[in-house]
Amino acid sequence: MLRNIPAILSPDILHALRAMGHGDEIVIADANFPAYSMGCQVHRLDGLPATQVLKAVLTLMPLDSFVTDPAHTMQVVGNADAMPEIVTEFQRIIDQTADTPAPISTLERFAFYDRAKTAFAVIQTGETRLYGNIILKKGVIPPD
Repeated sequence: MLRNIPAILSPDILHALRAMGHGDEIVIADANFPAYSMGCQVHRLDGLPATQVLKAVLTLMPLDSFVTDPAHTMQVVGNADAMPEIVTEFQRIIDQTADTPAPISTLERFAFYDRAKTAFAVIQTGETRLYGNIILKKGVIPPD
């Protein structure tokens, strides 16, 4: 056991977060997301909501402050302007937890999948709310 690390993050997820470099991306995905077909490392957190996982990840990992859009969600198919409740909740968590909060950008469904295929890893949650997927770009921790 270690102090100040969210208990829901497994040793493998901690390793992935630590191994990621500046600009690498990680996907936090819902239960419907085709995680294994993305071709990257998949970590499962079945039974946990994506919102809880997002908060835990942002507790440890900085968002990239060198880009205007360090977080992306998937657009609602057929209504690109729709804002699912879970995306509103994602934004609230980013605003409250991230060291450099930023507005979430959206990507068309297949553009989201293409971007996810280049991610360092996917954390697949047990989230059942539709569109409960977010891609985060890792930032840097400045020297003291």
